[in-house]
Amino acid sequence: MGSTQMFMLVLVLILVGLAVVMAGRVFDEKAAEANFDQVSSFLTELGIRAQKYYRTPEWLDGGGHSFTGLTTTAEGMSLLTNIPVNDHGTFSILVAGSASQVILQGIGTVDADGDGSNCTMNLVVTKNDMVITIISR
Repeated sequence: MGSTQMFMLVLVLILVGLAVVMAGRVFDEKAAEANFDQVSSFLTELGIRAQKYYRTPEWLDGGGHSFTGLTTTAEGMSLLTNIPVNDHGTFSILVAGSASQVILQGIGTVDADGDGSNCTMNLVVTKNDMVITIISR
């Protein structure tokens, strides 16, 4: 092989190596974004279930216009879901329900911003509203 061909071969190998590294980074970023979106989505779904619990009469195993039955225990969480840990993260009741609100938490499986903690968000649920607070991306 001539020196020009060797140079071209080395150049192509370097470019392919760079492309593989960049593709890996893009994949990791997209996986982190997807995990963040999935945690947000599932947390919102749990919030909707908490509002349903609030509106359901006590004689139908609901809260009867209160969130107080939604405790931080496994029993309280089981009123919202029987799978608090899934492929997207771990979900819990952060602050036990009161007459007017409950605070839920979702912790994802990926550290999207590289700060050493996985994506974490809290959801404050009231009878007519839900507000997500992002703790860590």
